[in-house]
Amino acid sequence: MIVGKIVGSVVATRKTSSLVGNKFMVVEPLQKMNGENKRIVAVDNVGAGIGEIVLVAMGSAARIGVQQECAPIDAAIVGIVDDGIGLE
Repeated sequence: MIVGKIVGSVVATRKTSSLVGNKFMVVEPLQKMNGENKRIVAVDNVGAGIGEIVLVAMGSAARIGVQQECAPIDAAIVGIVDDGIGLE
């Protein structure tokens, strides 16, 4: 799991049927969490918004975190951070 900041959103009108109804957000991992600082696209089922700090599950845990075990999901926002001492 990583901590990141939402920096944008993605709209995909054409996608596989298992992804219909999902919201996609662009997440930039915080530097302390990932030295490479590459942005990722994550499914958002918690209602996070641009500028918020979020928890992101990666890999198979991402699909479980959003109850979509059969969907092609690599990253999912599973929480919004209220307070994180030492994150930034």
